[in-house]
Amino acid sequence: MYRQGDVLLVRVAAPAVPASVTALPPQPRDGRGRLVLAPGGAGGHAHTVDGPGRLLRAPERRSDPEQAWLELTGSGRLEHERHAPLALPAGWYRVVCRRVYEPPALGDVAEF
Repeated sequence: MYRQGDVLLVRVAAPAVPASVTALPPQPRDGRGRLVLAPGGAGGHAHTVDGPGRLLRAPERRSDPEQAWLELTGSGRLEHERHAPLALPAGWYRVVCRRVYEPPALGDVAEF
């Protein structure tokens, strides 16, 4: 597992990745060529991955960061402007973003 602030990447063996996930279209990269795992919150700083691979998320779940999967076909780096970068080996990861409960709704954690 790899944690950087609000983002947790859970390593998953390739055979355990559901076929429904591998069939999803990849998410586009941002203007700097990065995969955006979690957009910037209150501070505007996004959690991104730089490296070869793809980020998969069902279209109806685009706003749900807990429904994302990352496949790195080579080594990559998890980056955020306020955290040290983390080296990631090739492989599959389930992307989990920390959430906060504020009655009556569930929302994303605001990172400053």
